[in-house]
Amino acid sequence: MLFVAALACFYSLAVAWIAILSDTDFSSLALNAELLANLGSLGYLAMTPIQQHSLPPILAGRDVIAQGQTGSGKTAAFALGLLQKLRVKRFRVQSLVLCPTRELADQVAREIRRLARSIHNIKVLTLCGGVPVGPQIGSLEHGAHIIVGTPGRVEDHLRKRTLSLAEVDTLVLDEADRMLDMGFEDSLQSIVAQIPPQRQTMLFSATFPAGIKSMAAHVMRDPVRVEVESTHDDDSIAQHFYRIEDDQQRASALRLLLLHFRPQSAVVFCNTKREVQEIADALRDDGFSVLALHGDLEQRDRDQRLVRFANGSATVLVATDVAARGLDIDSLDLVVNYQLAHDPEQHVHRIGRTGRAGGKGLACSLFAGREVHRLVALGNYLGVDIVDEALPPTRLLTEVPVPVPVQAQMVTLLIDAGRKQKIRPGDIVGALTGTNGIGGKQIGKIAVFDTRSYVAVESALGRDALMKLVHGKLKGRSVRARLLRD
Repeated sequence: MLFVAALACFYSLAVAWIAILSDTDFSSLALNAELLANLGSLGYLAMTPIQQHSLPPILAGRDVIAQGQTGSGKTAAFALGLLQKLRVKRFRVQSLVLCPTRELADQVAREIRRLARSIHNIKVLTLCGGVPVGPQIGSLEHGAHIIVGTPGRVEDHLRKRTLSLAEVDTLVLDEADRMLDMGFEDSLQSIVAQIPPQRQTMLFSATFPAGIKSMAAHVMRDPVRVEVESTHDDDSIAQHFYRIEDDQQRASALRLLLLHFRPQSAVVFCNTKREVQEIADALRDDGFSVLALHGDLEQRDRDQRLVRFANGSATVLVATDVAARGLDIDSLDLVVNYQLAHDPEQHVHRIGRTGRAGGKGLACSLFAGREVHRLVALGNYLGVDIVDEALPPTRLLTEVPVPVPVQAQMVTLLIDAGRKQKIRPGDIVGALTGTNGIGGKQIGKIAVFDTRSYVAVESALGRDALMKLVHGKLKGRSVRARLLRD
């Protein structure tokens, strides 16, 4: 009897566990078979909380307000919703996704394309500032199904009448709080006015300030509100705060932290563009593999540096908050706040780049006496008492020989051909691994843009890979390529 009772208990627990699992399984949703098969091939095994709670109303056609932090899986949530209802044979703009920055727009467009791999002849077009408008006009003339863009450039195309939103049935406002922070409210109102009112609207935001509530009231109809807790907590991100006396000690403390923790990937946040360049130059002089990212760079240079950091061709990225959102890094070991962020929410966005997807992260913040008021505000916001601690031993800066900084494991090759030349990642892999080529496992991330492509290879094989491309063929023709170095 005891055995039977135990077996019945085990059976009940198993049924309950299976029910729990099925609730998070993508197959429990009314998704097209092609989308489900592609999700499986991409390794999407279970829904994140924000996907689990937002996808059912999204697929039911409801307006949705979803609040969740960076890394919560929101992009896949709205992407699956708009792909499910897309009519591929109708070559008109049916979905519009607005993002605050070019970096985030590019990341979102890439994710939509990945999720849409099983849908033939779909066209996803990015419309962002910082690049010539002419090629965008040419692409629009050939049509598109999904537009992902920044408010300013989308508004420009509407003004020029090179873009029509007359048949848009899905509008997504991604990082809506950030768009308001950047002053895009008027542009958003202008754009929304040109979209049919009978549409589905999805608003995704990390925070829900008064401005977001007002926007939702004007552009949405009876929205479903979804709010999930941050995916980051004390268990996933270890935070350390260090008090420094002056800017000289601040610079020394940064080098000390990088030598002590030895991250393979680290982002250092500064509050000004001038400091970004100065810190990056100083770290490079000290032997670190480092890149700088700030608003004074040309868009092509910004794209290139983001690609190189994301593929492991540099270990340190020094940046302003332009990189706090939309930075597409799978696993970031360390975030350093060279200065504290101006507001607590921005601090959370900064450190949210590490400790993602269940991994462990590390965030270190430097502050001087004049920044104590920001520290107090941050503690109140997080609901914790922040206590500063001693820096690691300074002997790391005085040892002979000085410890060698962590070096990048990959190098990046730039190829002067891209999507417009019908180049695909598989073509690049084939060109590199052909006769007398390098091994497939020695190839890293590949990023294909309109007129250029980037491929990462192991550092020791950079020259061999370059010679293979320069003296070989890519899709049956010769291409120009070069190694990107600092």
